[in-house]
Amino acid sequence: MNGFGAKWENFLRIFFEYKGYEKVLEGLGNTLLIAFLGMFIGLLIGTLIAIVRVLPRYKVLPRILNGIATFYVELFRGTPMVVQLLLFYYVMLPLLGMHMTGVQVAIWVFGLNSGAYISEIMRGGILSVDPGQMEAGRALGLSFWTTMVKIVIPQAVKNILPTIGNEFIALIKETSVVSFVGASDLYVAFNYIGSNSYEFMVPYLVMAAIYLVMVILISILIKQMERSLRRSDRRN
Repeated sequence: MNGFGAKWENFLRIFFEYKGYEKVLEGLGNTLLIAFLGMFIGLLIGTLIAIVRVLPRYKVLPRILNGIATFYVELFRGTPMVVQLLLFYYVMLPLLGMHMTGVQVAIWVFGLNSGAYISEIMRGGILSVDPGQMEAGRALGLSFWTTMVKIVIPQAVKNILPTIGNEFIALIKETSVVSFVGASDLYVAFNYIGSNSYEFMVPYLVMAAIYLVMVILISILIKQMERSLRRSDRRN
């Protein structure tokens, strides 16, 4: 017990005297920024791809778009996130002559990766909606896209909200790999504390606790949203 107490005191010394808390706050901010913006980009891309993949394929253009969308989904689901980060940062950016920070690269890669998974989630949600909803919208004179955006997708979101929440939780946890492209996250922050204290047990325990708290808070938020949607359904 005394040994752990000494480790804890050493951790607190580095945390406050060496301004380790600044690193932790920066890492926490980057972790949340990457996860939130990555999720936002993923929702936009995933919804668009899901709509493309449920389009009737009577014409050539929908078949071509479906092929492109399928390739995109298989590409990002078939390669690890770390590989995507490394390829984007060390291969794509130099080839294109572009410069982006590690955090910016992580946001886009997380968004593109999440878009592939969310597209399949959203596609399942769209297919779970009664086809009569689309037929009713078209019968009222609405276009395919208008009916999809205003009638079908809102109902699909209700069905897939828990799964979307799980995807966001996965993004939060996967941010621990962004240090591969020089981005500062929680892992980098607590690794800094551990390196300066020559003791990694307490820093890593605290890091795990922070991730756990974030996941619990997100889970509570998702459950509250589900209850709110159920109450609105009962009122209707």
